[in-house]
Amino acid sequence: MCTILPDLVEKVHCGHATIYLSMDETVTSITWEALEHTHADKGSDWFWVLGIVTLAVSVAAIVLGNTLFGVVILLAGITVGIAATRPPHVIPYSVTTRGIRVDDIVYPYSTLETFFIDEQHESGPLLLVRSVKMFMPLFVIPLPEEHVDDVEALIASRLPEEHLEEPFHIKLFGFFGF
Repeated sequence: MCTILPDLVEKVHCGHATIYLSMDETVTSITWEALEHTHADKGSDWFWVLGIVTLAVSVAAIVLGNTLFGVVILLAGITVGIAATRPPHVIPYSVTTRGIRVDDIVYPYSTLETFFIDEQHESGPLLLVRSVKMFMPLFVIPLPEEHVDDVEALIASRLPEEHLEEPFHIKLFGFFGF
C-alpha cells in the first residue's frame, strides 16, 4: 500500500520502499532495504560436517608435507564457522537518476554496462547489474516485488538490458546455506 506523505508531496512510501517523484510525477529515486543474503539456520550437524571435513583436509595436507596449507585450511574452516553464525545485515539500496547505491557506495551509470531483472528467481526478484570494474563485475541485488517495474523503467533509460545469470559461486553459497 502506497501513501503520500502530506508534508512532502514528492516522497511516497510503498511497503518497505520509498519512491521519490519529481514535480512532473516521474520517478527519480527508489529506496529499499533488504538482507545481504538469505539466512538459513544451520543445525549442529552442519557444524559437525564442517569440522570433520576441515580437520580431514588439514590433517591430509600436513601428512603430505604441506603444513602451511593445512594451517590455512584449518583457519578457513574456523572462519567459515564463525561467518555461518553471523546473522545477515540489513543493507539499504537505492536506484536513482545518478546511479545505483548499495549501502553507502554509489555506482554511477558510467561505471555500469548492462542490467537484467530476474523475476523468476526462487528467492524473489533480483536486479543483476554488470559493472566495468574488474573486482566487482556483477552486482546481485534483491528487489521488492512491488517495485520491479519502477526500477526497470528508471534503469532502462540509462543502461541497456541484457540477459545475465546469477554467478555460480553465489548459487553454490546458497546451496551450502550462506
